[in-house]
Amino acid sequence: MAEAAVRDFDLSTEQRWVRRPMPTLDIVNERFQRHLRQGLFQLLRRSAEVSIVPLAVMRFGEFLQKLEGPSSLNIAALQPLRGNVLVAFEAPVVGATVDLMYGGNGNLQASMEGRDFSPAEQRVIQRLVQVVCAAYDEAWRDIYPLSLVHQRSETHPQFAAIAAPAEMTVVTSVDIVMGGFAGAIHICKPYGVLEPLRDLLYGPQQASALAEDRRWVSMLSRELQQVEVALVAELARPELTVAQVLGMKPGDFIQLDKSPLIAATVEGAPVFACSYGTHEGRYALRVEHPLHSDQPHWLGEKHVH
Repeated sequence: MAEAAVRDFDLSTEQRWVRRPMPTLDIVNERFQRHLRQGLFQLLRRSAEVSIVPLAVMRFGEFLQKLEGPSSLNIAALQPLRGNVLVAFEAPVVGATVDLMYGGNGNLQASMEGRDFSPAEQRVIQRLVQVVCAAYDEAWRDIYPLSLVHQRSETHPQFAAIAAPAEMTVVTSVDIVMGGFAGAIHICKPYGVLEPLRDLLYGPQQASALAEDRRWVSMLSRELQQVEVALVAELARPELTVAQVLGMKPGDFIQLDKSPLIAATVEGAPVFACSYGTHEGRYALRVEHPLHSDQPHWLGEKHVH
C-alpha cells in the first residue's frame, strides 16, 4: 500500500470556509455587472463592454501582487459591516475614462510610470468611485442592505492595507473595454468583513428566495394602495327609546351631542381624528391626527403612525 501524502492543515484557517461556493455573491456579481454597465453609460454617454470575471479567493498580499501596473486604490467602508474593502481601478480604465470625458475617443493613454494621478485624473476617479459604489449598492438591494461608502484614495499599496498580507479575501473583478483600451476594476473584500453574512453567502437558494419574497411584498403593497375603500365618519350616535322612535313624524328634531372631534374609520378600524365643517362651500372633514388601532391594520404595520 502506497504511503498517503501528508500535508499540513491549519484548523484555524479561513480557507475551508472561503473556498466553498458562494451562490449569493454570484447573484450579486451578475447584478453588479448590469448596474455598472448602466452607470458607465450615464457617465460617458457611450457603451462600455463590461464582463464579470469568476469570483476569486486569495490572500490580500497575493491580490496586491496581481494588480496590473499602477492602479488607483480606493478604500471604502461596506456599511453596516465592520472593516474596509478596496476598490482598485487599473490605469487603462482611468486613462480611457479621462480621454472620453474630455472629448476624446478613449484611445489616448498618459503614462503612469513614476508619477501620481493628476488632479484631473483624480476628479475622474472620484466619479468612477461614485458609479461603482452606486452599482454595488443596487446589486445588494433586496438581498441585504449594504452600502459601499468611499473613505479615501491612494496610489501606493502600503497605504491601502485593509487587511494583513496573509488574510483571505474575496475579489470581484470586471473587465472593461472602452475605446481602444482594456482594463479591470476590482473590489477586494477581506473575509473577516463578510463573515457576519456567512449563512447568507453560502445558502444555495436563500438570496434569490429572499429577493423574490421582497419583490412580491413590494408589489402587493403597491397594489393594495390602489384599492378603493370607504371612509366612514360618524357625526353622532344619539340614544332614543322605542316609544320616541315610533312617535317620530316629519319635522321633528333629534338632538345631537356636539363633539369637537370625530373618528373616521375604514372597515371599522379608526384611522383619523377629524374636525368637521365646510370647505369651499361643501361639508368636509379636516384630519387632525392619525389614530392607533389594536386591530390588524388594513394598510399594514408600516403605515400605522
